[in-house]
Parts: sequence; structure tokens; C-alpha cells
Amino acid sequence: MQYNCQIFLIKIQKCIQKKYTINLSYRRKYMLKKLFIILVFSFTTFVWSGSSFADGHCQGSTMNDGQTGGKYPQQYELSEYESAAGCTMKFSENPNIASINATIQGNKGLPGVADRLPDEPLVVVPYDSVGEYGGTINFLSNATEAGTSDMLSTRHVNLLRFADDLSTIVPNVAKDFEWNSDFTTLTFTLRKGHKWSNGEPFVARDVEFWYEDLMMNPKIREKPYPYLLVGGEPMTVDVIDDQTVRFNLPSPFPGLTATIAWSYNQFFMPSHFLEQFHPEIDSNADANAQALGFADGYDALAAYYGNSGWTDTPTPLLARPDLVAGLPYAAYPSLEAYMTIEDTTEGRVYAANPYFHQVDTAGNQLPYIDYQNERYINENEIRLLKLVNGEVDYKSQSVQLESAPQLLDGADAGGYSVQINPGCGAALFSFNVTHPDPEKRKVYGDIRFRQAMSIAMNRDEINDVAYYGLGKVEQFVGFSPAPDFVPESIKMHMTQYDPDGANALLDEVGLKDVDGDGFRELPNGDALAINIDYATQGIGGVEVELVARYFNEVGVKTTFKEVTPDEYRGSQAANQLDVHVWDKGQPLAIVAGNPETFKPPFGNYFNHTQGLDWAAYIDSNGSEGTEPPQWVYDLSDGIDKFQSYALGTAESNEWGEKIATMLTEQSLLIGTVKAPFPTYHRNALKNFTQFKTTSYEYYRTYPYLATQWWLDE
Repeated sequence: MQYNCQIFLIKIQKCIQKKYTINLSYRRKYMLKKLFIILVFSFTTFVWSGSSFADGHCQGSTMNDGQTGGKYPQQYELSEYESAAGCTMKFSENPNIASINATIQGNKGLPGVADRLPDEPLVVVPYDSVGEYGGTINFLSNATEAGTSDMLSTRHVNLLRFADDLSTIVPNVAKDFEWNSDFTTLTFTLRKGHKWSNGEPFVARDVEFWYEDLMMNPKIREKPYPYLLVGGEPMTVDVIDDQTVRFNLPSPFPGLTATIAWSYNQFFMPSHFLEQFHPEIDSNADANAQALGFADGYDALAAYYGNSGWTDTPTPLLARPDLVAGLPYAAYPSLEAYMTIEDTTEGRVYAANPYFHQVDTAGNQLPYIDYQNERYINENEIRLLKLVNGEVDYKSQSVQLESAPQLLDGADAGGYSVQINPGCGAALFSFNVTHPDPEKRKVYGDIRFRQAMSIAMNRDEINDVAYYGLGKVEQFVGFSPAPDFVPESIKMHMTQYDPDGANALLDEVGLKDVDGDGFRELPNGDALAINIDYATQGIGGVEVELVARYFNEVGVKTTFKEVTPDEYRGSQAANQLDVHVWDKGQPLAIVAGNPETFKPPFGNYFNHTQGLDWAAYIDSNGSEGTEPPQWVYDLSDGIDKFQSYALGTAESNEWGEKIATMLTEQSLLIGTVKAPFPTYHRNALKNFTQFKTTSYEYYRTYPYLATQWWLDE
């Protein structure tokens, strides 16, 4: 039904011949296009009905058969499935697995599939069909560390994940998990017999090693991620036995499971491989690394692990190509569905992990697809052309709603489908309150200036022109979507279009047009010029152009320029941006485990970090950076309080409202329109379900089990 509706709508789109340009006085000519997108959004629904579970055999039931899972949705533990089905599962493997394994540098010959799987593999219920093995799935990214999370999420694993209802947290790498009564102890049971991609045992020490020896080691990671601390204090990790590991928390932190379920940061690392390079663990670490051509142990860790925890760090294949011939592995051993076998400046290739821990309901080891091929293209128009030509199997990241008409128009000929799904967040604008220019810092740090720029925006017009009226005007309140405990007045704070009010506030700040050229000068008389650098990975160009026009109309001279994601992030990390512009969503469950939006610098390398000097001051106890105002400390204390309570309790809601109000009233992260986004997939890609959201939050495809995708060709 969905695809037939899209074909009908494409015919409507073909009637719209005039090229889309921005001219706000001619809005009438976009009404057909707006209607077209509204119809697509309305029709993009997913309906399925299944038959009852076929008891007594292990022939491969699916969600379409009505099979919904055991203790956890869409999955079983092996014994649980066999008991429910009344059968004994026999395991099967990819007939190409030997040749696939031969492409993985350092891997030895393979034992049989039953010996490669854990004693209790995770049984995944496919959406529509038991798949067929083979093929290569094609992805597009922007660059090595830009626009890649689409592809990364398809091979990603962690101890836990969100089910596709985006509310239930279920085991993945872990067999099960359990909290104590006050959320201060979280215990994981691992799978006996689980192996890394090179066949070595995966054990509880690998979790302890990741946290204690990598993430919390200041020589490896200078500052821990906020979500790896509890109220600013570290946890401890205890190995109970090889299959049992326990996190001990200094205070209640029920949101930790949500963090594990969505984060790209995997909560384990292969200690059997990386310990040999760790100078604080192995006395021969430097010698071991030097024997392979590295400068020392930390240099080897940097090449393999990246010393950051970011899962997308280039492998030694790219980082140190001069050493590749002598290295034992191109990439450190992994638990993911795919292993790196090629890494160049043009792209990467991954091979199916022969030791992957999941099987389908017929006992076939997942994943079905042999290889993943990721290519880098930074130019948005070229990426769109390749999508329209059907040269890509799946794409979501960096595809903005303004591209939907072009994609939908080509869907029939290109052999693909486009979903228009809700997003979790919205494009935000945030002024650099710790800008290196002291005069700009004074202005950007003045709440009246930030309020003025917020009410200078005509959000209804942004919604009509950039989002075809499909979005919802809403302020960013630190949670996105905004929970029920956030008052409507806060959700709409400073969202009214009021250029007269904006001009009055700018006058109060001392920004006057001294020379009569129509643009305001800084209070000291110097010219005020704002440049908005943006990347289409984070925001559509139409919205940026509109906002720049609004700023100019209230006398704040503003230009804009499209840059690559790497250029944007480089400028952001160097604290050089005037305005940070990037999509940001923070669902309630995510905020429960990740405090970064409420603590300076109020984001991360991949979105908004407009308080870098405030963060430096706090981290250094005042020896570096700039002292923040008191509200920053109050907000930080507030998020710690919020995270100490279970979601849905009166205390959680009370503190949630407080911190949402504090953050929003500062106009620090200025929201515009919460809009839907496209999700693209080729029709030959099977078991591709309807996404509930197109967004980075919940880690893109991770809830939708991309390991059971297969190619019908």
C-alpha cells in the first residue's frame, strides 16, 4: 500500500515543473509541493498482521506470522525459543563464510558454525522473511568521520539496545541485566562461549578493561564522557566471573541502561589484544608496539582504538598504511556484525563477522549480507543524484526534507522507497557565548541579544518554505520531543515572530546603526558581522538562508556559507564559530542517562559546543577558561538531581520541569521547527521496516535489526 501511494504521489509531483527557489513573496507556487509532501507524510504508515506461531518446528517464523518474541520483543534466548517452538535448533552458516573470513586480516581458519556461536546465541525474529545469504550492501557517507552513523548503526552492537518500539530496553551482547532496588548496582550476565571476531573468548574482563583502563584513564582520554559519570563521579566495574560483570554507581542512576542502549560507545573492548599495548598493564607494552612499527604503546592504542572511544576512528589501514603489512589485524577484534577489511580516503569495506552472536528463527547465523561497501561523497547534490539513480541501498543521515520531492519523483525509475518519518529533534541555532573575540563574547553572552535573535525568526515561514508545513514550531527545551511535564509556555518560549521587539532588545544591548548603512555596530563602534557556517549533514540550506535573512532584517549583518562536516567540526572544536547550527534531539530516555545538554559545553563535537571556555574553567577548577554565570552551576546540579530518579516519578518530573525551564529561559539553544525527515532504501533490501523516527537518537537503524536485512537480487 505504501509504495503504491508513493507512485500516485510521484505523478502529482511530476506536475510541478518549475524549479524550487527561495522567494518568500511567491509562496503560492509552493502549495502543490506542500500538499504533495503532506500526502506522503500521511500515507507513510506501516501495517502488518501475522499468523499464530507455528509450534513444533524451527522452520523460521517471522513477525509477519504474528511472532513477537519471548521475554523481550522480537527476540529469544536459544533455550527460550526451543521451549516455545518445541524443537531443537540446527545452525546453518553463510556458504561464503570461508572466503569472507579470508579477507579479515589475521583471522585463522574457521571451526564449524555451532562452535563459533555462543552456547546461547540471540535468536532474532525477522520482520518479513527468513533471508538469503550473499551480496554487498552499498552506503554513502560524507567523509571518514562525517555522515557515517547510518552505516555504523547497521553493524553496531552493545550490551543492550532499544527495541523498535523505542521504549523497551532489551539485551543484545548481554544475555540479561538486572538492577538492584535503588539503581546503584547494575549486573550483566554475558553469553557463555561468546567470541570476538578472531575467535578469542569475550569475557567480563573486556567490560572492565574498557571502563577502568581506557575510558577513565586520563593518559588515554583526558576527560570522561559525561554519561560515563554519575553526578560527576566515576563508577567502578567488578568482574564477578567470566560471564558476570557489575557496575557499581556512587548514587542512583537509572538512566545508565538507556545510555548503553543508544550510545555508539560500546561498553567493552578486546582486552586480549589491546592490553599488550597498554603501558600501565603490560611492562613490555612499548616494546610490543615498537616491534610492529609504532612509536610506543600509546601510539599503538591510538592507531587501533583512537584514544577517544569514537567507534569511527580510522583503522591502521588508513591511519598508518606504512605499517599495515606487519600488523596482526587491520582493525582490533570486534563483536559487531561486520569487520573492517579496507579503509582508504575514498571509503571503507566491511566483511561479515564469522563469529557474530545472532541467528534467525531457522538457525541461520546473521548477518545475511556478505559485505558492506561505504563510499565518501561530500557534495550534497552528487549524493542526491546517486540516491535518485538507485546506486545506494540505504540512506538517512544528511538527507533533509527539502530533498524529498526530488527523491520521491525518482523512486519508481530508481527502484527505491522513501519514508517520511518524524524526527526526534530540530535544527538549533546557538550563539558562541565563549567566543574568542571579547566584544562578540559580551554580545553573545547577553541574554537580551539571544532573545532578540530568537524572536527575529519567522518560524511559521520556515515551516512553510523549508518544511512544507509539516513541522511544528517549538522551542528547544533540553528534551526533544518535549515531555508532558514541560509547560506549554516553556515549549513556546520566545518563539513568537516579533521583529519590533527584537529591534528594541538589540537597542538595549547597545547595538546601534552608527554609520547609517542599515546594519548595527558593536557597542565599541566596531562592525558586527556574523557568519553562519553550516553543513547539510546537520541542517538544510533553505532554513539557514531564511534565518540569515531574518537577522539581516533586524540590522545584524549575517552571511552564510556551506562547508563540509569536517570543516564545521574543526571550526567548532577551535571555538571559532559565531553560531552553531545543527540538528539536535534529546528524547527523555536519552537525557536520563546523558547530561551533556545541561552541562557546559552543552553538547559534543557532533552538534553544539558553544560553552567551551566555561567547560574548561569548571574542568580545571578555575585555572583555565572563563568563569560561567551562576545559572550554569544551577543547571548542572539540576540535571544531576533529575538523573538520580526513575523516569515517571514525581521527583523526576519536578526536576525535569526545573531544568527545562532554566535552560530554555536562557535562550542558549534556540529551536525553530521540529520537522520530519526522509529515510531512503532500495526495494531490493528486504526486512526493512517502517522507522518510528528518522534521527540519530536511538542510534538510527540499531532498534530495527539491520543484521536481518538481505538483498533480493
